[in-house]
Amino acid sequence: MPFTGKATYTAGASLPELVEDVSDIISIVSPFETPLLDHLGDPQRTATSTVHEWLEDSLLPNTDTIQDPVISSPLTETTFTVGNGGRFRVGDQIQVTGSREVMFVTGVSSNDLTVIRGYGGTTSEGLVDDATIRILGNAALEGDDAPASRFTSRVRKTNYTQIFTSTVEVSGSQLASKQIGLSDELDYQKQERLRELIRDLENCVINGVAAMSNPEGNASIRRTMQGIIPFIQTNVYESGAGGFPSGSGAGSDELTEEQINAALRRVWDESSGSIDTILVGGLQKRRINSFITGSRGYSESSTRFRDLVSTYESDFGVCRVVLSRWVPQDTVLLLDSSRIDVLPLAGRSFGFKKLASTGDSETGQVIGEYSLELRNELGHGLIRGLATN
Repeated sequence: MPFTGKATYTAGASLPELVEDVSDIISIVSPFETPLLDHLGDPQRTATSTVHEWLEDSLLPNTDTIQDPVISSPLTETTFTVGNGGRFRVGDQIQVTGSREVMFVTGVSSNDLTVIRGYGGTTSEGLVDDATIRILGNAALEGDDAPASRFTSRVRKTNYTQIFTSTVEVSGSQLASKQIGLSDELDYQKQERLRELIRDLENCVINGVAAMSNPEGNASIRRTMQGIIPFIQTNVYESGAGGFPSGSGAGSDELTEEQINAALRRVWDESSGSIDTILVGGLQKRRINSFITGSRGYSESSTRFRDLVSTYESDFGVCRVVLSRWVPQDTVLLLDSSRIDVLPLAGRSFGFKKLASTGDSETGQVIGEYSLELRNELGHGLIRGLATN
């Protein structure tokens, strides 16, 4: 080939024979991670209807509270009122939480208990309104008739499937043209729309709410699933508003280890569940990282500064700390992942459905339908109202 004297740095756009040096990598800057879905993993089953239901049950309760604002003689009173007299039977040994005194139930009339105080030589202690009473167990008489049967009723819980969809359309010319960084424009668009839909699925799993009326949907009402945050109603703690157990030292607007421990303890008290996941946004994740600030140590040769808590271990569970962009910044979720499943409607996992083309293009729809099954909301907790600055 003869020498032309051309230099590439002087050619610019006037040198058409040069091939553009463009990397075959397409970078995506928008956030599309789904850490909660990745943590939960794929479910072992599917939903079989757009109205998804499951059954929950509980054992007969063994705690109650004193509901008697006027107790004339706290140390010797042998009759007092409780919130739910039906939980007690003659022959129960009962004990007020925090007290060493054991009492013996000799009579139950509606919500009024008659007891022997200082049973078995224990020392009588004062009774106060709203105190929690624990039933230690019942003592039956030898040779006595069987007591009346008692049972709990199973409860049916409901959520709804939500359709996630996005349309893909690529012209015939675009499909025929050679592309930088990809071999098939249609496949690339499928992947992009799928990333967006999975991102939205995680967001709805955390924050979504079902419609107040006609939640099952119709031709004019769209079906939406209930998310984790709206599902949790019992163990909800408002920071700085006295929502934490008395004496926990956790009534602070800024997330503290005392708040985490107090909430974990209350969930443990209320249920047989074990919290194994702490789900937080970026700001509260930094708060949790700060728990170890005062206890870090370094050798003289250390050149790495580590300020990270990925697992929080307490008396009430070993919890993986999961960071998700979609958790509200003032909120911390305490979850038992064994009681959570994100289920596709049978045959409706995310996939591509090709549509009939009306012109010079390829058209299709990325579509999936999913629901959240959050079992035993009593086994989960939520802290909110935390400082966000």
